[in-house]
Amino acid sequence: MPVSPPQPLLAGLAAILVLGVAPAVRAADNEADEAETIVVIATPLGEPPQTAASADALAASRAASLAEQLVRTTPGVTVAELQGNPLQPDISFRGFTASPLLGTPQGLSVYLDGVRINQPFGEVVSWDLLPPGAVATLGLASGASPQFGRNALGGALVIQTRDGRSDPGVQLQAGGGSFGRATASATVGGAIGPELDGFVLVDHFREDGWRIASPSRATRGFAKLGWSRGDDRIELSGLHADTDLTGNGLQEQRLLAADRTSIYTAPDTTRNRASLIALKGEHPASAGLTLRGNLFWRRLETTSRNGDVNEEALGENPYQPSAAERAALTAAGLAGFPLAGESQANTPFPRWRCIANALLNDEPNEKCTGLLNRSATVQHELGGGAEIVLDAPLGERAHSLTIGLSYVRSTARFAQSTQFGVIQPDRTVLPVDGPGAFADGTQTSENAFDARVDLHAVTGSLGAYLADSLALTPQLRLELAGRYDRTRVRNRDAITPGGGTGSLDSNPVFARFNPAATLHWEARPGLSLIASWSQASRAPSAIELGCSDPASPCRLPNALAGDPPLRQVIARTAELRIGWTAGGVNLTAALFRTDSHDDIQFVTDQPSGYGYFRNVGLTRRQGFSLEAQATHGALTLQGSYTLLDATYRSAEQVDGSANSSNDAPAPGFAGAIMIRPGDHLPLVPRHTAKAALAWQAASWLRLDLDLLAVSGAFARGNENNRHAPDGIYYLGAGRSAGYAVVNAGLELRPVAGLTLYATVRNLFDARYATAAQLGATAFDAEGRFVARPFAGPVIDGERPRQSSTFLAPGAPRGIEAGLRWRF
Repeated sequence: MPVSPPQPLLAGLAAILVLGVAPAVRAADNEADEAETIVVIATPLGEPPQTAASADALAASRAASLAEQLVRTTPGVTVAELQGNPLQPDISFRGFTASPLLGTPQGLSVYLDGVRINQPFGEVVSWDLLPPGAVATLGLASGASPQFGRNALGGALVIQTRDGRSDPGVQLQAGGGSFGRATASATVGGAIGPELDGFVLVDHFREDGWRIASPSRATRGFAKLGWSRGDDRIELSGLHADTDLTGNGLQEQRLLAADRTSIYTAPDTTRNRASLIALKGEHPASAGLTLRGNLFWRRLETTSRNGDVNEEALGENPYQPSAAERAALTAAGLAGFPLAGESQANTPFPRWRCIANALLNDEPNEKCTGLLNRSATVQHELGGGAEIVLDAPLGERAHSLTIGLSYVRSTARFAQSTQFGVIQPDRTVLPVDGPGAFADGTQTSENAFDARVDLHAVTGSLGAYLADSLALTPQLRLELAGRYDRTRVRNRDAITPGGGTGSLDSNPVFARFNPAATLHWEARPGLSLIASWSQASRAPSAIELGCSDPASPCRLPNALAGDPPLRQVIARTAELRIGWTAGGVNLTAALFRTDSHDDIQFVTDQPSGYGYFRNVGLTRRQGFSLEAQATHGALTLQGSYTLLDATYRSAEQVDGSANSSNDAPAPGFAGAIMIRPGDHLPLVPRHTAKAALAWQAASWLRLDLDLLAVSGAFARGNENNRHAPDGIYYLGAGRSAGYAVVNAGLELRPVAGLTLYATVRNLFDARYATAAQLGATAFDAEGRFVARPFAGPVIDGERPRQSSTFLAPGAPRGIEAGLRWRF
């Protein structure tokens, strides 16, 4: 017999329906003809925006993550592989980022079935938690998108998952290939009864990695139970992921040239465990009135271990132990240390002074060459919302009104510690023991620092919006919208409570109303013009608030410090888009400009890597894009080009210790650089071109080819674009070079339901880097640790250091093959 949901559930969904900011409309019965139908506008709970990827496209590309799919095929999307892991990329759309790296300013919102999955503590996006096989469609809304709330400065990604109605059957898939990669997945979907359907997915990913000591694994499960009766629909879904990733990140350019598989330091591991439960419903209450809603809960637990160079030791003498240090070593029962003569020339990896200073609790922060940073974050989030869509014609004109409301409350606890250690020949950091082994500020050194953090953060965010869409004529439509967001962040420091410098306590409240307006004109069949202006904002995250005091800088992602107030980021976007369709050919051209006021950036404070978040006055991202798609028989061609000019529009002064143009008294010393209006933002390439070809050569054979070509970009640390290497104190160009990568794929279907596939990534084995950063280097060209690389000059007790360009290397050619069986 038919299964009905309990009436309290329907009542609850009707009472707690979720927001969205542009009308998601249904044409009223017999009220509007085809020319006056209101086009659906993307909302978190409504219809998705323009599709950037589908389940079929993901299956054809065999992308390891949703981010990889976007980078390979979606116009205007680029990647910076700062973590060096295929499941942990930073992706950027028109210069705005969605990153898994804690502390990276986030400019894109990401939604999964109506749930915003930017994590509450740092607004990061963990691509490793999202199984590609569960995705039905992936949409991308461009420009400032206020309907998607916080962080939608440059746009929003909207993911809709598969269900038993649209994906019946069983599918098994397994594959393997280069670098020890192995993948497996299984899906089951279909009807359970007259009104129930279900879908289940389990997948697993593992690889050894193409670089030294770079293994990763990810296991994920997704399930959805749906109930339908007529146009009523309720879905209960759950997602669980357990991943263990190694991201060895950037490498100094000389060491990378000598061995592309080499790493700078280790370990660099991140363990994620996440669970999500979501309830979503839609009910057409009457002709022209639709209610939508969702409730969700999720939990995320992240632990990390990161071995880093202790840059404080680069200007010190970590070699020959003194008499007092030798006595401490002897008292601890240690032997084998040198009595005299240890120096940079004969000791490529010093350790004895570090061990002794940890025992003495004296100056391990100056004598230990490495740091082992540990962090743990536990986050909980509970929320829901409501959306009411009313289709009510105004006379002869089609008209739709959307009203929405949402509330989300999250809690997070972030704890971190830093242990001193020594760098070993294999580049791993071996921690030391003793009273001074941890960076807790107790050392007798004048440069002692306290890297401990125990921060509790509670964030509550309320959003409400109103959107109106009106057909002014059969060819002209106007959309007006506005959203109000109020976010309160309550930070509490368990180590140094009470507020002020050195304490993380704070209670800031951020409120903002953001409007948007869009004009659609169908000039003639197949030719459309869209003009839009919109504004979006984002409140500072708990981690940004916890590291924003110039008087108490911090090392990220390893430490936080006091928090004077930061201002919200406000982004305003103007865009003009023209579309033309005829005879199987689609062409789109767009002009866009986004001005961001009070952008939040991490500003380095000294050569040690400490710094703080602060607002910068004005930045601008502007340009144009061209997209084309054509189908001719069995051939499908796609191509795009994006020109992006991303610049600072206000003068700023930031640390430039690794930049040759800084204002230091001599080369190799710490100094500041001045950013001028017109200087280009780092890590943002100016030119991006993409092309793809799919050829269904026969019913049993499909061939795919895609190309990604990207111009170079300035390195972080070269914000003034004036770094010039001298080959002595400053090495490397201070930017990444342009590159082109070609991928190829093949599918064979020997019998119905069975597909054999092969994929070659980086077909021509290009050697390239996706990002660059300036920084002090701890090693010489042979990979030996070097402290005090220059004897002089000595200024205020400090000696010059050597800095270099660090690069994020792209993976070499890799081959993957497997099979997919559907029945």
